[in-house]
Amino acid sequence: MRNKVEAKEIVDAGKKLGEQEAIKLAKQADHIYASKGTKTVHFDMKTDKPSNADLLAVMLGPTGNLRAPTIRKGRTLLIGFNQDNYKKVLT
Repeated sequence: MRNKVEAKEIVDAGKKLGEQEAIKLAKQADHIYASKGTKTVHFDMKTDKPSNADLLAVMLGPTGNLRAPTIRKGRTLLIGFNQDNYKKVLT
């Protein structure tokens, strides 16, 4: 199934986005879905109140940069690829 999704802003993956930028993105979100392989972590930022360390653990890759792909739709962040999360949030 294909959906029409249009990017408003594309940031080159070569651009380094580290801890400060990741925390800033997280604080602007109501929901964060971070996926690594088949595992997904969901934070409801209004009720969960995760620590910065917990957020950074799922948002940053081994190089200390924001993991790709990262998509922001409204106040929801999708980090890493998970088809089910993409369907839920982007459709």
